[in-house]
This record gives sequence, structure tokens and C-alpha cells, in this order.
Amino acid sequence: MFEPFLEALGKWPTRVLRYPVALTSYADCITFARDQLPVDRPFLLLGESFSGPVVLALGAERPKGLVGVVLCSTFARNPRPHLNWLAPLLRNLPPPRLPLSWLRRLLLGGRHAGALEHLVDTMLTFFPPATLKGRLLAVSTVDHTDCLRQIEVPLLALVAAQDRLVPKAAATWLRSHGPTLDMVRLQGPHWLLQTRPEACVQAIQDFLQRNHGHPEPPPPSPIRSSRWT
Repeated sequence: MFEPFLEALGKWPTRVLRYPVALTSYADCITFARDQLPVDRPFLLLGESFSGPVVLALGAERPKGLVGVVLCSTFARNPRPHLNWLAPLLRNLPPPRLPLSWLRRLLLGGRHAGALEHLVDTMLTFFPPATLKGRLLAVSTVDHTDCLRQIEVPLLALVAAQDRLVPKAAATWLRSHGPTLDMVRLQGPHWLLQTRPEACVQAIQDFLQRNHGHPEPPPPSPIRSSRWT
């Protein structure tokens, strides 16, 4: 999923955290990610989409070495609370199988074909419908808004201007409850790290420069939580 972003990072030392498919609750994902944080060097924590609440919770714990938190196309609480009434129905239905064409449009915005489409195909190969169902249910009840106020390191939000999955209200909520949050809006679909990798890297570089004086790599090691896997 993150090949374009990893390539754009170049010399930046990076680790991708992939949740086992059996983990669907936020509590379990947070525990899994916490156990893999570095303990011997500074690091930057980045969470995309589903992983936003994970990195907010970890950031609020103020682990040693953490120098910043980056949120990408994500949320602190359920981004579509008006659909909460569907949760009981989802619990009783079989795991959903999303049409590939529909999923590509949600994630890529319908403008990116070829190499990026294979990333969606690959993701579905390793992402069982039961895992999708469990994590959708987790999103329906999550609310880590309080974590925004407990994070003491600089906080950056990368917001996709054409995001069809996470609505603009989610970014507005982050802004209103994160008084020190730095927000950058980029033109692109939900998968910003995949479709605008260079712009995302530049935004993170600028963020580090403003807050820590690191204009060039290698910065503190970015530790990334993956979107769904």
C-alpha cells in the first residue's frame, strides 16, 4: 500500500506497522503498535485513516523519543456519526465484500489508474471481509478527541481536499479540538500518501523544520501505522 510514499521518503528510515488481520478493535491495535515503538531513538508517529485514533492514543501516552504526530486522511472520532444507526445492522450481516471498482474510486478518486490500482487489488488480497467488518464497527464507536489535548509534541494533519471516505467535518473536528494542530490541505483523494507522496513528504519536512529545525533527511525515524492492515 505504501510503496509510493516509501519511495518518496528516500533516505528517511521508516518502519511500516501492519496489524494482524485478527485485530479489529482499537484497544488491540493500540497495544500491538505500542509494543513496536522504538525505545532507543527519536521518532515521528504517522497514522493514516483507520490508524488516526491509534496514533492519537499513543501520542497522548507521551512515549519517550516521540517528537511529533502526523495524521493523514483521518479522524479522532467516528467521521460519520449520523450513520451510527447502521452499526447494529452491520453486526448481524455477513462480512461485506466491497466491489473493486467502487473501492478504487473511494481510495483513488477515479483519476489514478495503472500502478496505483494494483495497490488496491493487493490490499484486498490480504484483507479478509471479516476484518473490514470488525474495523468498521470499531470506527463507529471510537472517540479519541480527548487525546488531542493530551499530546504535548507538535501535531500535523494532512487533509485530502477530495476525500470521499472521510468527510470535511472530521478535519473541522480535529481543528476545533486540537488547539496546537497544524493542518495542511492537499489536492487529492483519500489515499494521499499514494497519490501525492512527494507533497506529503514536503509537508512533513516543513513541519519538522518549523518545530525541530530538521530541513533535510534523515529526520527522527518515522513509524507508520497502516491504514487497514
